[in-house]
Amino acid sequence: MLRLDERRLLGALDDLAAVGAIEGGGCARLALTDEDKVGRDLVVGWMKALGLAVTVDAIGNVVGVRAGREDIAPIMTGSHIDTVRTGGRYDGNYGVLAGLEVVRALNEAGVTTRRPIAVAFFTNEEGARFQPDMMGSLVYVGGIGLNEAYAAADKDGASVGDELRRIGYLGPVAPGAVKPHAFVELHIEQGPILDEEKVQIGVVESVQGISWTEYTVTGVSNHAGTTPMRLRRDAGYLAASVNLFARKLAWEMGGDQVATVGSLALRPNLINVVPNRAIFSVDLRNTDEAKLKEAEARVAAHIAEVAAAERVEVEAKVLARFEPVIFDAGLVDRVEHHAKALSLSTRRMPSGAGHDAQMMQRLCPTAMIFVPSVAGLSHNVKEHTEAADLAAGAQVLLNVMLELAERR
Repeated sequence: MLRLDERRLLGALDDLAAVGAIEGGGCARLALTDEDKVGRDLVVGWMKALGLAVTVDAIGNVVGVRAGREDIAPIMTGSHIDTVRTGGRYDGNYGVLAGLEVVRALNEAGVTTRRPIAVAFFTNEEGARFQPDMMGSLVYVGGIGLNEAYAAADKDGASVGDELRRIGYLGPVAPGAVKPHAFVELHIEQGPILDEEKVQIGVVESVQGISWTEYTVTGVSNHAGTTPMRLRRDAGYLAASVNLFARKLAWEMGGDQVATVGSLALRPNLINVVPNRAIFSVDLRNTDEAKLKEAEARVAAHIAEVAAAERVEVEAKVLARFEPVIFDAGLVDRVEHHAKALSLSTRRMPSGAGHDAQMMQRLCPTAMIFVPSVAGLSHNVKEHTEAADLAAGAQVLLNVMLELAERR
């Protein structure tokens, strides 16, 4: 059996983590920033050094292909290398660099697979700078058009199209030009389940549906000391009420329902002034589409009720909306088989986070492999996965890809 080099994988993770490094051991490589460009250049250099044929498409997705014995659709793996502003070193990066380690292992063993092997990293998976998240893979599978993606802008008005040109990653290739036979994504769990249960491999069967909405509330500024409560038109009050309502709603619905008010800005943001504007986000997720719709409807009804009582105006903007995704049952079974063949403990589970794999499922059979996140921390500079777990997940990836690449 081919074996991956754990030390080399860890070294590559360290090297990439040094790009955009921030205090505490984390990374800040927001999509299409200068730091993202440096990270991209580093990974592309590694791809070329491994002999991969590298292409950059018109949304900045990068695909490196290792030729097979036959010129047919490849088995693809990959993820993303952009991070949130206070990200860790494993989220996304691990899946890309483990894919390159698969290629290194094949190269060193002199093995040429029947199908080509492809390693990809997709643009703006995080959605921390531009919405929607998973933008590159969504464009790759035809979920949104290039012009719509190019027009997305960050809070300073910089657009995706302009930033791609600026950093030199607006490629000439049409997104989706490399259509894989199958796609397998390796990722840290980003949650506490595997770590709490001391399970080594998460066999991911599905991804939760995601609903991101930004609300802008307009009220009237007034003096905090002289304005009676009955006469206030307080934009901040509505935002606060939604935060509390969303938490209560998630507890009431139970199951896999989660709800988060993750961003909030008040204007004029002064201690003695009633806010005349609030801009906040609501993130709702569920593995059941009907329940996700129920949560959306209940949040909307609460906002309408409070807005009417407080006499404020509300505008809603959908930032992202993806239905739950069920992965290919056959590929899920193969992930479980190869993990057990290595005597690794397994757990079938859904993913609570969004991933490029959920977009790729529209294009080809897809599966995911999870490894534990210590204490469930992710999107946090203290994000950590033990070296043995990183190596185990990468070995499962290698074995799955090798089997798929030899299949008829």
